[in-house]
Amino acid sequence: MKADIIIIGAGPGGYECAVKAAKEGLQVIVIEEKHVGGTCLNEGCIPTKCFCRNAEVLENVRDAARYGLSAGDVALDLQQVVRRKDEVVSKLAAGIHTLLKAPGITLVEGKARFVDAHTVAVGGEEYRADNVVIATGSVTRMLPIPGTDNPKVVTSTGMLSLEQVPRRLCVIGGGVIGLEFASIFRTFGSEVTVVEFCKEVLPNFDKDVAKRLRLALKKRGIAFKTGAAVTSIEEGPDGSAVVHFDEKGKSGDTEADLVLMAVGRGANVSSLNLADIGVAFTPRGITVDDNMCTNVPGVYAVGDVNGRVQLAHAATYQGYRALNHMQGRADNICFDIIPAAVFTQPEVASAGLTEEQCTERDITYKVYKSFYRANGKALAMDADDGFVKLLADAEGHLLGAHILGAHAADLIHEAALLMKLGGTVGQMAEAIHAHPTLSELLPAAIGEN
Repeated sequence: MKADIIIIGAGPGGYECAVKAAKEGLQVIVIEEKHVGGTCLNEGCIPTKCFCRNAEVLENVRDAARYGLSAGDVALDLQQVVRRKDEVVSKLAAGIHTLLKAPGITLVEGKARFVDAHTVAVGGEEYRADNVVIATGSVTRMLPIPGTDNPKVVTSTGMLSLEQVPRRLCVIGGGVIGLEFASIFRTFGSEVTVVEFCKEVLPNFDKDVAKRLRLALKKRGIAFKTGAAVTSIEEGPDGSAVVHFDEKGKSGDTEADLVLMAVGRGANVSSLNLADIGVAFTPRGITVDDNMCTNVPGVYAVGDVNGRVQLAHAATYQGYRALNHMQGRADNICFDIIPAAVFTQPEVASAGLTEEQCTERDITYKVYKSFYRANGKALAMDADDGFVKLLADAEGHLLGAHILGAHAADLIHEAALLMKLGGTVGQMAEAIHAHPTLSELLPAAIGEN
């Protein structure tokens, strides 16, 4: 079967590219081995956000008396939490299946194998196209230490189908995935300990925000072991798991009923015979240029598999860039400004440069800050913990934005858009914002400095 494009993988990088290409009149073959929607829909972004919402509602109900409401005793039904998550995932998966039934798109279910650079086999069938987009995503990483095969050790996928809340949860890894689950299950009732190798959690985020988030989570009862290297996991005397680590030169351990391995994800390159067709790759991912081209003409790689940015929305726009390159079109997509969010309580969001990156690049910058405790809407919401931090150059052009607090993931996009357009903090300050809203925190940061 011949087409214009073959796309291997139906996650955000794959199916969004397919839909856009079909709308432009191209014939597209999409090959998916497991589930449409990829990790994001089935095991990542969407399921965890469902759990985050359950945790948020639970917190609100527990605090009902503060708002003059009598809610009585509150009990969590984890099986219903999982059922609701499954319903949301099923509904979105059905929507993607509908999109992939559009004219011009052929969905093939099965494992892809390259015959040559432009021919892909699935089972006994072969498919050929001038352009091939590899969008196979990523897989969970495991530390190379003894004890990871302990049945008490699970990945983020396992956390999403638990039948009961663990009394004690140890999270190995203080990145986005680890902290989201730590926040969720602390609200669900677990005693949570986070063990992080780096000196601070969220090592890729602005240090001010990371530190303040850690302190906020610590205030909620989550224990942290930072600068701690996990050395082994062994079975405890009561059937629990004991996590051993070296913390600042001293040995330590923590006992848990469940251990979440959340030390990041690696590019899913082993599922394809890339070496057979000469596509260059490293353990980090498939090597691509800024147009998502590999070293083999007509072969592209987008999303987690190229190791550039492991975010679903980044994968989508990388797919658009690859499609534009195939069509000989230029675009204005800016991959230097990709918003990122952490759905803890409180939330974190970031876009652009961190203060540390500005210092490393010898960029002269000014810091602007405002605080949730001075915002009327935040006080009305009883969400006064947090701040906005903006970085601007000597001419006032916005370089970076970092937010800790309620709805940070929504607020960040105003700053991201301003950065993309080359705007200044002065322009932000002069834009009228509705009152009372959390969005006022952005111009307030400029007015208070």
